[in-house]
Amino acid sequence: MCVSGVLSLRHFLLRTPISIWGHLVDYSVLMAQANELSLRGLGKTSPNPIVGAIIVDSSGAVISQDFHDGGLHAEAKAISKIGEIPKGATLITTLEPCNHHGKTPPCSELIINSGIKTVVFAVSDQNLVAKGGADRLRAAHIEVISGVLQDQVSYSNRFWLNKIKNNRPYFIWKVGMTLDGKISAKDGNSKWITSESSRAQVSKLRSQSDVILIGTGTALADNPSLNTKEVNAKQPKRLVMGNRLIPQESNLNDESAQTFFLQTHDLDVLLDFLAKLEVNQVLVEAGPTLGTFLMKSGVIDEMHIYLSPSLLGSGQSFINDLGINSLENRVMYKVQSAEIVDTDLKIILVKDQ
Repeated sequence: MCVSGVLSLRHFLLRTPISIWGHLVDYSVLMAQANELSLRGLGKTSPNPIVGAIIVDSSGAVISQDFHDGGLHAEAKAISKIGEIPKGATLITTLEPCNHHGKTPPCSELIINSGIKTVVFAVSDQNLVAKGGADRLRAAHIEVISGVLQDQVSYSNRFWLNKIKNNRPYFIWKVGMTLDGKISAKDGNSKWITSESSRAQVSKLRSQSDVILIGTGTALADNPSLNTKEVNAKQPKRLVMGNRLIPQESNLNDESAQTFFLQTHDLDVLLDFLAKLEVNQVLVEAGPTLGTFLMKSGVIDEMHIYLSPSLLGSGQSFINDLGINSLENRVMYKVQSAEIVDTDLKIILVKDQ
């Protein structure tokens, strides 16, 4: 390989930015870093997307980075950290810079005024109100490179992208169960089927969620708080769906987080209510009644299964009859990932489109 001399094998294997004829190429490593930054905003940005941004100088060295956490946009935060943008600086951002006046001025305008000469992004803005940033940047003679790690970044931002596409939040159903699909023993006891490490992961997942949804059956049987134990985390809103009344002394009525009681079994009423809350993602921690209802309604986009290597043989199953009589009509998911968590097997399943 020879371009203005021999490029080091190490640079090639790591795919780090390399200066060739004064230009930086292959931004995949930096985009991966920006994507990791963006994940810090999960649960904090609704109704807006998560975004990570990195600024590098002409040699490829990182000089500023930040992420969107509900206030200023990631690009604006990263730019504001630098007194003067150096010549030849490049902005790497996970989402196309916005092009509209909302709570903040357009990021495209800020970038143009900053002196940045190259902008690299992964995913085009799907919001009809905010899109167009790339075209505005090009019109200002700024080089724009798009589509870097698009699939990876789209998955990280799937909650917001789904909401834009389907006009409803993204639903994740979390289930902890035995090998034979039981979530509690015959005597009703469910504490604890899964390991402490698995429960710690669920606590983190709660901190990344906008709303935790359960049914009145779970509320009455378990008296959960549905809070995250993550340090300095924002507590997600709690939503209880169903017609039974919840006692005033329930943990769900404490002041640790907002709780809403939706007395209905109607999906449209639920979706309308969630639209008013302007949420991107809902974590379902319900039992089989509400879980089965949501599954049959087709809104369970993803499942997080914590599978304990144990058997009960009897007890409560995690799901009820779906009314399916043949393999041809089964609900299909694909395995996104699988990992061992202490004694358990964690499987993330996403809806097979």
